[in-house]
Amino acid sequence: MGLSGALGPHGRLLLGLLVNLLSSICIVLLNKWIYVEIGFPNMSLTLLHFLSTGLGLSICRRLHIFSPKSLRAAHILPLALSFCGFVVFTNLSLHNNSIGTYQLAKAMTTPVIIAIQTVCYKKTFSSRIKLTLIPITLGVVLNSYFDVKFNFLGLLFATLGVLVTSVYQVWVGAKQHELQVNSMQLLYYQAPMSSAILMFIVPFFEPVTGEGGIFGNWSGTALMMVLLSGIIAFLVNLSIYWIIGNTSPVTYNMFGHFKFCITLLGGYILFKDPISLNQGLGILCTLCGILLYTHFKLSEQEEGQNKLAQRP
Repeated sequence: MGLSGALGPHGRLLLGLLVNLLSSICIVLLNKWIYVEIGFPNMSLTLLHFLSTGLGLSICRRLHIFSPKSLRAAHILPLALSFCGFVVFTNLSLHNNSIGTYQLAKAMTTPVIIAIQTVCYKKTFSSRIKLTLIPITLGVVLNSYFDVKFNFLGLLFATLGVLVTSVYQVWVGAKQHELQVNSMQLLYYQAPMSSAILMFIVPFFEPVTGEGGIFGNWSGTALMMVLLSGIIAFLVNLSIYWIIGNTSPVTYNMFGHFKFCITLLGGYILFKDPISLNQGLGILCTLCGILLYTHFKLSEQEEGQNKLAQRP
């Protein structure tokens, strides 16, 4: 009997949740450590993450974990470009901001996605959903304003990261529906294409050889940490797919909020990021907004499913 059979369905689910919890928290804290303590170039690290994800997905394909679907390169190119943008800018935001500001800035993707879908796709949202955006936005502003490590460059990268991430997430949803593929099938093509794009771009922004370059004289510890970061990046992507496919939306969203809190706590403990009372209020304000948004969104989805079930 293999590991899958020995664990049973509940055991596999718990294992998937545990892998996602550990990998999602570790990737943020480890990347921050790599930037602060080692000084490894940002875009080069992103490139290695893409290569690790592509290699990992190729292994998954051979193990029949998923079946690839033939897609035209023209359909994937916009996604690959936005994929590069959102990972690079969120990593730059992590590099230049405290963990708290980095995490709360990511929460702004919800209001921006709603704005994009309202303006570009004419999608409507209920008043109570729109009202939850007030505490989310207010909390992010409060935290950023009172963050003693606040800087313009960090704000710029955080803003660009939120904008590009929001566009990417909207496009992924639209492309999955249009091409009838799941997230892993899309990522299977995106990761290699994004790697090729970054291979061309990196030499214009970062040294390739010599001090500070991807092929520079790094210590064994540095190389081990960078390699570990690539493996964890792949585990994050794989475990997200596992959780979405094997849990309810409630479990997935509540689990996400738990990771949000643990990652904030880990950042303050490991990197000794100072936190003021006003920042703490900002974090609580944003978290309340996220919880309310999730509650209202899931309630509306349940109401919609009940209406469909009652139709003759």
